[in-house]
Amino acid sequence: MPFPADRIRFGVSLSPHPPAEQLALAERVEALGFDSLWCGDHIVFNIPLYESLTLLSFYAARTRRIRVGTCVYLLALRHPTVVAKITSTLDALSGGRLIFGVGVGGEIPKEFEACGIPYAERGARVNEGIEVLRTLWTQAPASFSGRFVKFDGVSIDPKPVQPGGPPIWIGGRSDAALQRAGRLGNGWVSYVVTADRYRQSVEKIHEAAAAAGRDPRRLETAHLTFITVGKDYETAKAAWVKRLTKRYNQDFSPLAEKYGVIGTAAQCIEQIERFIEAGCRYFVLNAICEVPDEAEQLERLASEILPHFRKKAPLTPPSPHWGEEKR
Repeated sequence: MPFPADRIRFGVSLSPHPPAEQLALAERVEALGFDSLWCGDHIVFNIPLYESLTLLSFYAARTRRIRVGTCVYLLALRHPTVVAKITSTLDALSGGRLIFGVGVGGEIPKEFEACGIPYAERGARVNEGIEVLRTLWTQAPASFSGRFVKFDGVSIDPKPVQPGGPPIWIGGRSDAALQRAGRLGNGWVSYVVTADRYRQSVEKIHEAAAAAGRDPRRLETAHLTFITVGKDYETAKAAWVKRLTKRYNQDFSPLAEKYGVIGTAAQCIEQIERFIEAGCRYFVLNAICEVPDEAEQLERLASEILPHFRKKAPLTPPSPHWGEEKR
């Protein structure tokens, strides 16, 4: 069943642009009334991509209200002690606006090779890394002894502004990711799933959380949404397929109808509603179009999609930070 939230929230994940354009778009996203700004994360990728936490620091400096987040950060590729320092700093400088989405990655094995990380260890490294982050965010002095990381009597300061540190959203759709979200996450963010699979995944997370002695009602449920609004379905679909095929270096034609939020504004709203019925309360919208057309897509999303959901009656307010009962 859907988890409570005060309203449906919408963030934006921008495509890479030249620096001045990137930051101008970030300011525009805030002005248009979106709730957050996001970015993906890769060391090695098929298209140019800014380093995620560096980019978020620029977003935070150019905005005042909206939250900033990773969707999602490949934690296994970095030493978690260093990541704890960077994210603590970013949360402090942004006034407590960071959402830290993490995942195991794996679609590009060469980036694990390039970072000297055994591919088979990525899940274990993420699990331990989450523990390291929360230890260093909350304890002073802190000690930890794990499989990959050991330290004794150290402190990372300044601490994050948010009590307990930034919320950690677990990315992924595998059973291992769903178990991780239930056991360790403050939230979950999916991508490339159907509404039916989303509903089933929420149920699995709910079960994992309950088994770990945690309250599933305090979980944030999100979806990275590949969306294209057009004059008609076929025009929007063509733009969606062309862009994602280039981005991921594989043919997205067979995936459009199954995974895309595509078509006129009314058609896109209908598809978003299906995910809301499946339990989603937070949409990270990634406008799929040619890079020069992204500003226009953002205007359409703000004027044609958001008002439909903003005018709805508020839902039940959410509980505070989820996932702090047992770790």
